[in-house]
Amino acid sequence: MRAHVGWGKVAAVALVAAAVLTGCAAERPVGTEPASAAPTPTATPTPTPADPIAGLDLDERVGQLFMVGTSVDGADPTTLAAVADQRVAGIFLHGRSSAGAGATAALVAQFTAVHDSASPRLWVATDQEGGDVQVLSGDGFEKMPTALTSAQRDDATLRADAARWGAQLRAAGIDMNLAPVADIVTSPETARDNKPIGIYNREYGFDEATVAAKSGAFAQGMRDAGVLPTLKHFPGLGRVTGNTDYAADVVDGQVGADSPDVSVYRTLLPQGPAVVMMSTAVYDRIDPSAPAAFSAPVVTGLLRGDLGFDGVVMTDDLSAPEQVARWSPGERATLAVDAGVDLLLVSADASVFPEMYEAVRSRAESDPAFAEKVDDAARRVVELKADFP
Repeated sequence: MRAHVGWGKVAAVALVAAAVLTGCAAERPVGTEPASAAPTPTATPTPTPADPIAGLDLDERVGQLFMVGTSVDGADPTTLAAVADQRVAGIFLHGRSSAGAGATAALVAQFTAVHDSASPRLWVATDQEGGDVQVLSGDGFEKMPTALTSAQRDDATLRADAARWGAQLRAAGIDMNLAPVADIVTSPETARDNKPIGIYNREYGFDEATVAAKSGAFAQGMRDAGVLPTLKHFPGLGRVTGNTDYAADVVDGQVGADSPDVSVYRTLLPQGPAVVMMSTAVYDRIDPSAPAAFSAPVVTGLLRGDLGFDGVVMTDDLSAPEQVARWSPGERATLAVDAGVDLLLVSADASVFPEMYEAVRSRAESDPAFAEKVDDAARRVVELKADFP
């Protein structure tokens, strides 16, 4: 049996050992002292970044998933209420106005006045592509050429033009432009048959390289002015014949994951902050079962997965187009969020917003997996608002 050694005896042994070591140290020749040990570095803990939506309750998180329209002719009461009560992500100015920048700024001010300053900032968006798709004109806004005409300019000139047009938007209180179009119309000969894009000369060209260069220059010019660009309409509206705003059953049988219509985004997405707008056409070669805005294979599989886009994805208008009329407003909203979309555009008819909002909120309360998608979407929206401009 091993004898127990008391603490007093241990202490005595330690003192003797210390004395011996001290003596040895005293006898060491000068100049042979051991180098002092370097202090062990202390690792600095990496701070965990704060969750940007931690301070938002469910109502506010759901609100950040919506952009609601108002006419340029006056503030829509439903949209005013959406900003004040549901803290929506943004508003969209639709229609046509030649009243000029001063009138536009006064309209925007009505919405910023009811926006809670403690909430994430309010996006103010419009469609300022040029040509037939220019919502704002008059004093303070230049008349913009069509995309096809702009594409005749060199990249540097087009970027400078877009920066100037963007500065005009900023001066009127607008910080997001639902442009440029990144759709590829197949040829000048087929352009008139392409009802959503080609017939209006909204395309920058007829091949991937041209569209990437010119739409990229326009987008960068908008960024230079502090205006967030929106690349549209993924995965491409340049080959369809029907316009999803006015026709149902618009189907594309040509565009696939390997098409230039998709590949153009591989060039554009790394260039800087941008939102990507989803088409509502059906793409037989990718997912024939649903419009792209309601399709997880298109949104989550192709755009987020294959192309690696982790930014904000929005829908084209879900309030009035014939292409989505077969679904109730609530179904349209939940289907888009389920597919991986972050921002739901309710632009032409704000009256359907309350039903859409309630459908998303109710589903989030009862379905934890859906609630997680709501959180992810709100987080991406709030992060982008904080990061740009």
